[in-house]
Parts: sequence; C-alpha cells; structure tokens
Amino acid sequence: GLCSASASLDLHGHTREEAIAALDKHVKVWVDTAMQGSYPFVIPVTIVCGCGNQILHETVEKWIKSTRNVGNAPNQVLH
Repeated sequence: GLCSASASLDLHGHTREEAIAALDKHVKVWVDTAMQGSYPFVIPVTIVCGCGNQILHETVEKWIKSTRNVGNAPNQVLH
C-alpha cells in the first residue's frame, strides 16, 4: 500500500525559477520520506500552482517529466 505520509507544496506567487528551485529542494525530502515507508515506496504530493496564465502549471509538468523518481497523477482541480 501507499505510505501514510503525504506532502504538499504551494507555488502561488512563485516565478518559474523560484518554482523549480522549490521543487528541486522538496523532492529530496519527498523521496527520502517515501523510501522510509513500505513498498512501493510512494507518497502522494500535492503541488498547487494557482490560477493565471498556466506558466507554473506547464513548468511543473515539465519538471515532473524530467525528474527521476517522480510520476504524475491525473490533474485535479480543487475548488
């Protein structure tokens, strides 16, 4: 089953560069947390991009695709 831990990162107000730096910083903790859990060593992470012109959304999607040990779940719009 999934590890009971979960995490979130709110990128509201971040520039593209700040968002990537925050993601790179947090992914190390997320991977360590997942590896301390049980097989399949997965934790869900919610990344909040905010509203606007989709720049952060696209930045996060590209980051997920290019980052080792990170996978994408279907987008969820929270109201």
